[in-house]
Amino acid sequence: MTLALSAPAGFAPVARRRLWIERITGLGFALPAFVLLLLTILLPLAVLLWLSLTNYEFGGVDMDWVGFANFGKALADPIIRRSLVNTLLYVAIVVPGGVLGALMIAVLVHRRTRSRSLYEVIYFLPVTSTLIAMATVWQFLLHPSLGPVNGVLKWLGFAPVAFLSEPSTALATLAVIGIWQLIGFNMILFLAGLTAIPRDLYEAADIDGCSSGIDRFLTITWPLLGPTTMFVLVTTMITAFKIFDTVAVMTRGGPVGSTEVLLYNIYLEGFQYFHTGYAAALTFIFLAFILVFSAVQTFALDRKVHY
Repeated sequence: MTLALSAPAGFAPVARRRLWIERITGLGFALPAFVLLLLTILLPLAVLLWLSLTNYEFGGVDMDWVGFANFGKALADPIIRRSLVNTLLYVAIVVPGGVLGALMIAVLVHRRTRSRSLYEVIYFLPVTSTLIAMATVWQFLLHPSLGPVNGVLKWLGFAPVAFLSEPSTALATLAVIGIWQLIGFNMILFLAGLTAIPRDLYEAADIDGCSSGIDRFLTITWPLLGPTTMFVLVTTMITAFKIFDTVAVMTRGGPVGSTEVLLYNIYLEGFQYFHTGYAAALTFIFLAFILVFSAVQTFALDRKVHY
């Protein structure tokens, strides 16, 4: 004898109605975020792409469709190539310095009890300050004749150094200032990662004979800081690519173009020379570099830092 179990006659329409209501409700919750994404990111990107394919100049009443001519002009422009090389050199200095320096400071500060808050405030102060205002302070500190940095060098018997006036030192000086600005924020992130590491692991390592601080750092601290390190690495690289403030205030691309960076040239083309279409193409090239470098870092490190 078989029993036939059948659902009530009105069950299927009710289930479909409930599913339809859930979908509509979900779309309603997601709609504000999608509208915000559309207005703040997708629509500006579409306008930027459209402008990059024209010869539009700011304030003009007409424009011509030039296709990819702006991109070809950018790739053939020696000034843009030089600014791209300077940007990559700046990133190559700031990223290792900002990440490794912050990690070292975080490890040293993490063990402290009474003075930890004081060190956190001291190292985080550059993050809270306005970099444009601090650039003026750095100009005074690094002045060849009046600055205290060269004063100390003279007292030690060294010749004064024109940090911002020599092509061989200007870009490296800006990179040091960039590290100074980033190291406090990165330190806070590493401190959060260090706090999340269970203390039981260090106690177990002591029992197993891993008592050296370097051994514990290499076998426990560094591997477990992998996700934090990846996040810090990607955000530091993106921030380094966006170097603009110190160049605009302290060097304006000089001396002899040694500190010309891509974002500063975009500013000049768009807001000084009013070549809006060409500046839009440069902006797309700038965004492409950030996207490629971020994606490579993320995919290359993701499997190594997550277990």
